[in-house]
Amino acid sequence: MAGIYLHIPFCRQACYYCDFHFSTSQDSRERVIHALVHELVLQKDYLDKEEIETIYFGGGTPSILTEIEVAYILKAIRSNFTICANPEVTLEANPDDLTKDKLKELKNAGVNRLSIGIQSFDDKILKSLNRVHDSKMAVECLHHANELGFGNISIDLIYAIPGLENTKWKEAIDEAILFNPQHISSYSLTVEEKTVFGRLAARGTFKAVDDDIAAQQLHILAGALELQGYEQYEVSNFSKAGYRSKHNSNYWKNKKYLGVGPSAHSYNGTSRQYNISNNHLYTESLRNNKIPATLEILTRKDKINEYLLTSLRTVWGANLTLLQQEYDFDLVNIYKQYVQILKEKGLATVTNDTLHLTKQGLLLADKVASDLFIVAP
Repeated sequence: MAGIYLHIPFCRQACYYCDFHFSTSQDSRERVIHALVHELVLQKDYLDKEEIETIYFGGGTPSILTEIEVAYILKAIRSNFTICANPEVTLEANPDDLTKDKLKELKNAGVNRLSIGIQSFDDKILKSLNRVHDSKMAVECLHHANELGFGNISIDLIYAIPGLENTKWKEAIDEAILFNPQHISSYSLTVEEKTVFGRLAARGTFKAVDDDIAAQQLHILAGALELQGYEQYEVSNFSKAGYRSKHNSNYWKNKKYLGVGPSAHSYNGTSRQYNISNNHLYTESLRNNKIPATLEILTRKDKINEYLLTSLRTVWGANLTLLQQEYDFDLVNIYKQYVQILKEKGLATVTNDTLHLTKQGLLLADKVASDLFIVAP
């Protein structure tokens, strides 16, 4: 089974923390959508005829799309790929787009999973992030989505925001829980160089929250959600039973996926390719029947390090047999002393031939993975 990711590179305005490729001008919207569909046709053999089980509209702000545009893209996928009986079709959405009528349109078009960028229920924080919506819109769209029977809803929340006290963070979590979403994704605010926050930080007028506070707030989140029956199946992702994100899980499980649209990434097991992050150049290239992508052939080192980085963040952990059989990499023997230290500190366990990080270890997942990275090809 494989997945398809569709990058919709348009937003109404720029959030101060976002470094994804997008444009606040929609002048090229029609051309980009047609080019994206043309890319689907040109890339129909990329996944070696594997059945598609997940389709993901990301961005940008895919909820800008109309019912006709979503249906047009999905029709192109159905015409060029083999789709499983009940695919997971996710669309990232902003609360300001999700009126009752818009939600009905998305459902009619074939969307069966919503990933809603709530980020916060606090108007002051939303304004500081330069979000379009306010807390009232956030609450209303969640009510509407539940009323209309969207049975697979994910809420996005951001923590480690300057000025966000632990008590306020707990209140935000409690408010999210009230809507009983099937899934919650929550990420620490990171300051990227080419964002508004990044430029302010370079001038010394913005200071990121300390890592210790970020870790506290992730710990608060995990504890509160565990009490409500959510499973932390990846460092930043929590779900009710049966509602893990299939699309994101496939990334972490090393499955193939095709990414179409400006800046989209694809992976077929042996290589990655990266589409150009420029709407005009993207559409012009596709107009000439050329896919504007840079190809990267993955080395043994690349595959091992990426597997460690993704697997150690999840409940599945790093499968030691897989590392040995696929890559001739004996992790436990090569890093015997380090693994022993992790176990003694209660940060990791080795069970069923798998290296798992404990709840405490997950707070340090990226650090542990980088410590285990190999340098030789």
